[in-house]
Amino acid sequence: MSITAAEQERSDHFEAQRERLRAEYLTSPESRPQSSARGLHHTALVSSDVQRTVEFYQGLLEFPLTELIENRDYPGSSHFFFDIGNGNLLAFFDFPGLDAGPYREVLGGLHHVAISVEPTRWEALRVKLVDAGIELAEHSDVSLYFRDPDGARIELIADPLGEMYGSKVL
Repeated sequence: MSITAAEQERSDHFEAQRERLRAEYLTSPESRPQSSARGLHHTALVSSDVQRTVEFYQGLLEFPLTELIENRDYPGSSHFFFDIGNGNLLAFFDFPGLDAGPYREVLGGLHHVAISVEPTRWEALRVKLVDAGIELAEHSDVSLYFRDPDGARIELIADPLGEMYGSKVL
């Protein structure tokens, strides 16, 4: 697939921006300061249906449900958590009676959640998703992108934590 001169110029412009930002802010692993954070405690998404969300994440993706409590900020609402390995959690809120509307990608919003799984588990989950009729986009033989029941984009990636398509990112 060929690109137009205008598309190439635009691509070159953005690559120049990335190069400038890398030169200004990116430091080598040896000179990089230690993060002030201990890790990602949880990422919270919105669920329109608790049972459907549990069936999808625990039943289909095999992420165990670890807790289901009332949301302290919205009476009647649930806050529930799934174990996604390595001490990390994927959490959800439901907001009964509040019309949150359909999922939308917006500036400052969620683009996707990438979850690392072992390559053999990645392949098994790929088969389960296909068998369940979930539409997938597969990239680089290690990434599966799909939407959860509420439209959030999820990526299952067979690369180890700290790597992206064979390159170290940590």
